[in-house]
Amino acid sequence: MLEIKNLVKKYGKFTAVNDLNLTVPESSIFGFVGPNGAGKTTTMKIMSGLLKATSGNVMIDGIDVTKKPRALKENIGYMPDFFGVYDDLKVMEYMDFYAGTYYIPYEQREELINNLLEIVDLSHKKEDYVDGLSRGMKQRLCLARSLIHDPKLLILDEPASGLDPRARVEMKEVLKQLQTMGKTIIISSHILPELAEMCTEVGIIDQGHIVVQGTVQEIMKQMTKVRKIQIHPLENMEGLLKILEEQPVVEDVVENTSDVEFSFQGTDQELTALLKQIVLADIAVLSFKEKEGNLEEIFMQVTGGEQK
Repeated sequence: MLEIKNLVKKYGKFTAVNDLNLTVPESSIFGFVGPNGAGKTTTMKIMSGLLKATSGNVMIDGIDVTKKPRALKENIGYMPDFFGVYDDLKVMEYMDFYAGTYYIPYEQREELINNLLEIVDLSHKKEDYVDGLSRGMKQRLCLARSLIHDPKLLILDEPASGLDPRARVEMKEVLKQLQTMGKTIIISSHILPELAEMCTEVGIIDQGHIVVQGTVQEIMKQMTKVRKIQIHPLENMEGLLKILEEQPVVEDVVENTSDVEFSFQGTDQELTALLKQIVLADIAVLSFKEKEGNLEEIFMQVTGGEQK
């Protein structure tokens, strides 16, 4: 769906996007992560045809954004990080206005708008004025607006910014529903744990280029050299500890009340052999698992700075 090659954007001597390369498959949710000033918004504006690239190529559904920016308008829905709404309009009127800007026939609008408001759970608010909506509802309304022309790709810049926990959960559920409908979604956010739960892939951008990209699990495996393993034995804790102490690839063994945690530096095959050894020693194992890393920790490691 999206392919970016060697994208560069300069403002005078300042380079906002520096040789950025990125591929996002169809019907996926891609999380764009990075500190303020990393180049996320600039890249998204170039994707949307709102900014001209200094050099490089951006292909969306086979269309080169850098050469034919107008041709992609029907394929994308863009939701900026800061936007205004027409407060003196009702929700239905607001949506009808935008349907008109995309030349949607009048006789088709009511059904289309009702369907979109149902998707974002605002059907019960269609006769309310926009200025009476909560921030979370306004965010969902703007998402519905960006869907009015049925785009294949959604580009959402910080859609959960400023939302309370409940509103963020509601937004996440809407985005997952849109993915099941075949939409490809690119979303930037600083709320890293939620991206980890929602996105099929994540890309961390720093100083204008992608530092690392992949599923959260792939990134964890790539960036974390030492794996954390947790074993919960049903009994014979002493025997388990003795086996672990004999392993050259096991370090930092910590005995907790009901489980043991340790650092493991071996291969998958060695980890499988360790589990087999434990089982053959007649130690009943209730659980044996690798502890998931933390996306914030990876973010800090990759960018070398603090989350903003």
